[in-house]
Amino acid sequence: MGYGNLIHGDAEISTHKAIGPETIDRALIGCTRSVCPHTRTVTFSRLPSNGLKSPALNPTNKESVIYRLHPELEKGRLIFQIGTAKPELAVQAAKLVAGDVAGIDVNSGCPKPFSTSGGMGAALLKDPDRLCAILEALVKEVGLPFGIGISVKIRILDSQDKTVSLVRRLCQTGIHGLTVHCRTTPMRPRERAIREQLKAIVRTCHEAGVSCLMNGDVENRDQAIQLMQEFGADGAMIATAAEKNPSVFRAKEDGGMVSWRIVAREYMEEAMKVDNRWGNTKFLLSQLIPGKEDKFINVAQCKSHEQMVQALDCTELLDLARDLDVRLEINRPELSRVVKRAAAREEKAINPQANATSEESADVIGDMIANASVAITA
Repeated sequence: MGYGNLIHGDAEISTHKAIGPETIDRALIGCTRSVCPHTRTVTFSRLPSNGLKSPALNPTNKESVIYRLHPELEKGRLIFQIGTAKPELAVQAAKLVAGDVAGIDVNSGCPKPFSTSGGMGAALLKDPDRLCAILEALVKEVGLPFGIGISVKIRILDSQDKTVSLVRRLCQTGIHGLTVHCRTTPMRPRERAIREQLKAIVRTCHEAGVSCLMNGDVENRDQAIQLMQEFGADGAMIATAAEKNPSVFRAKEDGGMVSWRIVAREYMEEAMKVDNRWGNTKFLLSQLIPGKEDKFINVAQCKSHEQMVQALDCTELLDLARDLDVRLEINRPELSRVVKRAAAREEKAINPQANATSEESADVIGDMIANASVAITA
């Protein structure tokens, strides 16, 4: 799961919480926490471990942002979702962010190979002893000391009896909440969610004093509330629909969903205010803009914030966009591979003991740099 938003509570008193994108424990461990005085955001970053041993190969190399949040805008709302397969690593990573988030959620529902191949995500559903050990460790060493809730996200199993048995064990670990994605691990998003097990899962959670939230084919706020009332769930998660248009959280009496142009304009402004990474901003805009409009606006060809706001016809944001492009050096030309290799050879000649790469390795590294994709961060 990339990220999701929760509607929690009844129709009269509802609160929204956001679960951030899954962050792998090993990626966070070793990060440095810093506060940006300009944007007032908290960033957890580290130098990329991409094999660039010689600084001369990439003199502009910057720390990779692993996780970022806004303590003022997201206070009490942001839940850190962790991908993990070991209790000790989960605790080590969770402690780094525990003071800045409202809770820690263990992702044991992701069916994608990058997660399951490492024993994380949905692979944990086949190893309940390990999953329970992770949750117990987080509750004891992170949840209680920091005063935050620990929760878990799962998928349904092949039968209701198996799912309920698993849920009963998970609820005994001390967790505060459990989110159930109403699909089995092999099921894909295009397959309709299965809700036949949901009432039994909710009942099992409530017997243990654990909140139960539902996920899967929840499209908007009004539908979420209707499903909560029908199945007795304490909340509902909206993920895919919210990625396409976050205004799905608006009630019909408040006007309901707004057009993608309004959403894209507001997102663009907020992203620039917090100096969001250009690659991430561009990617998320491509999710918000419908396919036909995307081709017309030609998002893929935009190389800077200035070009993007012009393409979106948001000229009132031009000054903000130009200032950000300058500060983030968006339009600064990149060094060619030839220049990088020459710099590496010069450094090696000056300092023979330096761990410089060979010319052949520099070729490969140059290709890696040229083809590198921007990590999607919170």
